[in-house]
Amino acid sequence: ARDATYRWGGAALPDGLSYAAYAHRGAYPLIVTALLAAGFVLAALRPGSETSADPLIRRLVYAWVAQNIMLVVSSILRLDLYIGIYALTYWRVAAFVWMGLVAAGLALIIARIALRKSNEWLLSANLLTLSLTLYAGCFINFAATIANYNVDHSLEMTGQGIPLDAWYLHSLGPGAFPALDRFLEQQGKTAAAGTVRELAGVRGSDEIWYRTIQQNWRAWSFRDWRLLRYLDTKGPFVIPSAIEPSMPGR
Repeated sequence: ARDATYRWGGAALPDGLSYAAYAHRGAYPLIVTALLAAGFVLAALRPGSETSADPLIRRLVYAWVAQNIMLVVSSILRLDLYIGIYALTYWRVAAFVWMGLVAAGLALIIARIALRKSNEWLLSANLLTLSLTLYAGCFINFAATIANYNVDHSLEMTGQGIPLDAWYLHSLGPGAFPALDRFLEQQGKTAAAGTVRELAGVRGSDEIWYRTIQQNWRAWSFRDWRLLRYLDTKGPFVIPSAIEPSMPGR
């Protein structure tokens, strides 16, 4: 009920409770409840045991695991609210992935009970889920995803939210070039252009370094090829010029 009030009702958090603490309160208990659920199922519902054949116990386990799944959903909503306030980072993406794995593990517990599978089946299914997640992650450009999200939801681009941590975007590497360029171009059209000239200068140096590295054929990848195509189409990076304030009477 509290999550529904804060997440969908638009209510402000209580005094003294930050969005970071609110998100952490949902994430940390998730570790305990997931371990408890898995341990209880492995110990109490062994195939062929009396407890595994008891319909009442099976229903109680279903209800408990379903409650834990709702806790995972609540934690995901808390994290989404937290990111909406403080922007996206690698660790917050990792938290989303981890919570998804926890939800998948709980769903597999229900499947293990319903299908009367062994504990070895449950372990193998979880390892397969983890392997597929790691494999899928190889095809996602997390740096570009984080950079695009932060730019698109920044105060400078939307007029609301928090100012963009442009130096964090710079730390993401070449994958953040397109998003960083959009931000610098937008800033170059405002009177605040002078405040980003240092970052723009570093961005130009980074492109020179990146192009030098890519001259080695061993550094080639499809993702880098696409980024080079973008850089070639865009042309040499130009440092935004500061806009001079207009003088009265001019």
